[in-house]
Amino acid sequence: MEKSLQTPSGYPELLEDLKSRIERAQVRAAFAVSRELVLLYWSIGSDILARQGAEGWGTRVIDRLSHDLQIEFPGVEGFSPRSLKYMRSFAEAWPEKQIVQQVAALLPWGHHMVLLDRVKDAALREWYLRAALEYGWSRNVMVLQIKSGLHEREGKALTNFQRALPPPDSDLAEQILKDPYNFDFLTVSQKAHEREIERGLLIHLRDLLLELGRGFSFVGSQVPLEVGGETFYLDLLFYHVRLHCYFVIELKTGNFKPEWAGKLNFYLSAVDGLFRSGPDAPTVGLLLCETHSTAVVEYALQNIAKPIGVSTYRVTRELPTPMREELPSVEDLQEVVTKLRSEMDLLRQERQDE
Repeated sequence: MEKSLQTPSGYPELLEDLKSRIERAQVRAAFAVSRELVLLYWSIGSDILARQGAEGWGTRVIDRLSHDLQIEFPGVEGFSPRSLKYMRSFAEAWPEKQIVQQVAALLPWGHHMVLLDRVKDAALREWYLRAALEYGWSRNVMVLQIKSGLHEREGKALTNFQRALPPPDSDLAEQILKDPYNFDFLTVSQKAHEREIERGLLIHLRDLLLELGRGFSFVGSQVPLEVGGETFYLDLLFYHVRLHCYFVIELKTGNFKPEWAGKLNFYLSAVDGLFRSGPDAPTVGLLLCETHSTAVVEYALQNIAKPIGVSTYRVTRELPTPMREELPSVEDLQEVVTKLRSEMDLLRQERQDE
């Protein structure tokens, strides 16, 4: 049973110490420098943990501490009971001060709240922490990456990179590719063709680049290759600024077919011959298909010298019938738009008559 809210032993000293630390942090950072704020919150959480463990303080003392701190610092957000509990959880999640100072404090406090809420495994939490720092994720992007299980997809594509690329490029390229790729921002029919999916990806190019990962720069779609008097077209062409090479992405519906790897190999040779300049590394190919057999992919890539990866992708199909029934039809929306336009025309005419 928790002790009463009567001031416990050592509480006044803790309150005074916290007040001094908060005031010093306010002067140094004006509560605007994220690193100082995170370090302050960690220190507060650590002290709460230590006092609760050593002196048997109950959780209700957090309410008392919150009340007193808000009196001492009126108008300053961040000292609600909920916030103090986050600080305690934060300190519990990162007990080593060194990693907090060198790594965790580089991420804004809002990101840490997301990690505490959504990632319970300590090793996995550190994985997303470091990924967020490396790729510069916003808080919303971090939420999306956690929901999509990025840690389970990254580096899972089937490739021949270890044989076709020199180290360390081979390791970096493997880490970049995922399996599967999530194109949840698309809604296409069950019998969607490659071009329909490709058009959707181009419409949502920002989301596509986010899913591909940091370093990809879009070059073009249906990029023509003139070879031997014939014209061939690349589905999607990117340039990767960290690997310093072109990336050819071919999109296919259905199960992987070995001949697709051969055609992509031809495209990579053509891009190397027509686009690649002196400083560029060898062009990399990524074949996206709906399903594949590991054995078939491995045999298809076995004697191909060009670096190729094969991954699957997932897209959101048509909305389920119950949901479609609840949403307005295209005709309904067109009727509303027509009505609004008529009302706007009428209002505009009235203003002209005045």
